[in-house]
This record gives sequence, structure tokens and C-alpha cells, in this order.
Amino acid sequence: MRVFVTGGSGFIGSAVIPELLGAGHRVLALARSDRSAETLRAAGAEVHRGSLDDPEGLARAAAGTDGVIHLAFNHDDFPDLTLAAGSDLRVIEAVGAALEGSDRPFVVTSGTLMLASVDGVATEQDTPVPGTYRADSDLAALALAERGVRSAVVRLAPTVHGRGDQGFVPRLIDVARAKGVAAYVGDGANRWPAVHRLDAARLFRLALESAPAGTGLHAAADEGIPFKDIAAATGRGLDVPLRSIPAQEAQAHFGWLGMAAAVDNATSSERTRKLLGWTPEHPDLLADLAEGHYFGAP
Repeated sequence: MRVFVTGGSGFIGSAVIPELLGAGHRVLALARSDRSAETLRAAGAEVHRGSLDDPEGLARAAAGTDGVIHLAFNHDDFPDLTLAAGSDLRVIEAVGAALEGSDRPFVVTSGTLMLASVDGVATEQDTPVPGTYRADSDLAALALAERGVRSAVVRLAPTVHGRGDQGFVPRLIDVARAKGVAAYVGDGANRWPAVHRLDAARLFRLALESAPAGTGLHAAADEGIPFKDIAAATGRGLDVPLRSIPAQEAQAHFGWLGMAAAVDNATSSERTRKLLGWTPEHPDLLADLAEGHYFGAP
């Protein structure tokens, strides 16, 4: 296939492109800067210059390809993500309209945190509550199946880890380094799923190639690591003590990560594995933290 990829120069996208090329696909990748364009060409992709602020332009690019993987998200608006979520939804609607009736694959990115309200372990058959963060994008993508698009949603674990990670774990480490303590909330039994970026990249390829229309998929290699265990690994890596803090102090301690640090988001990927034959092969989060690279070690 000739595949249009947004977010191809990002942490996950830079693993997705070689995954696609290695499987014999061709890639047309979105670039919003000269630097991004150079990086994408060096990776072996063709380049489409544009941005998420031009959904019609992205739709035209998508219409000329055999399928789409949408990874890009405008983190420039962070931590106020309302604008970014709206932009994401407009892109999904425009690209979905361009692919309507074609039965071409359209793989959209969401997160397992969209299912944090589920009691117990979330499964692929759970759906997010409308109106919450990226939930509307998630639901809009799934609904495209009724319009002749082979749509799938890959819900990423909150921790997509590996060398070059710039997500939640490095920020938790920064907090622990600054405060001299690796903290967890309450008893620390709340669970975070996790996935290595290379395993996530393979799942995006498999979804593109064979996910049935309207499928929710879970990029969760670790179903749920107790947050206390993540904090303990951070403490060992930085040689700082481990400490419990009360829930009412979480935001003051962790900043914008306060809510996520206390959330329980155990997530099953059993159906994803059976449906697509996806088997995570790379180190789990705790093993990755033990390697030392998150803490500046080689």
C-alpha cells in the first residue's frame, strides 16, 4: 500500500515509518517544517507539506493513497488540550469523508486513558464517554465503519516507553529529581498500562493491514503496573527515597500530572492480540527503566 502517515517524525511515528517500509509499503508523510521534511525523507518517506490546521489539505492527500495512519496531535496547546482535541476531530472527519465508501483503512490514535472511568479492567469493547478529551475523535473514527471506511482506533497506553521517550515517565522522573523523592498517591495500587514504542509501531501496521472496520485496539503490553512499582523504579534510578502522598496533595506535587498519577487504568489487550496476532516482544516498562537510559545512564 501507499500509506499517508501524520505524525511520522514523532516518537511513535518515527518507529511506524520503518515498520511500514520494512513490510513493503510506501509512505507519504505529513511534514509541517523543513526539519521534519528532511527527517522524513531520510527515513525513506515521500513528504506532504501541511499541518493539522488544514484538514481539507490532509483529506486531499489521503484521497490519493491506499490507507491512512493518523498519529499527529497538536501538543503545542498543552496542557490546555481542548483546542487540540477539536483540531484532531476535524482532521478525522475530513479524512473520513475523503475515504468514504472506499473500504480503505484509516487507523486513528487514541488512548487507554479514555477508558479510565471503566470499573475494573477496560477491554476493547468498552468505549469512551462522549465529550471527554479525545473521546469524540475515538467515537467518530469508529463510526466511519458505517460509511464504508475500514476504520480502527489504536488506544495507546499512557506510557509508550523506549529510548527518546518524552511522555509521562520522563516527566515523573523530572518531578522526582526536583523534589528529591519518588512519590505515589495513597497506597500506589492504581495501575498504569504500558507499551514499548516498537511494539506499538507494529500494532499500527497490523491494524492498517487487517483490522476489521470499526475496531478498537489496545496498545497495552503491560495490562496494569501498580504506580507504586513505577515510583520505586524511579527511586532506584535516581537514588531517592520512595514516599506516599495523600490524594489531596497530588496536584501540588505532580503538577499537571496529578490526576494521571492517581488514575487506575488497567487495560486488557487480549482481543487485540488474538485478532491481529500481535505479540509484544520488547522490554516491559520496569525492565526498560532498569536499563538506566531514562536516568542518563548509557
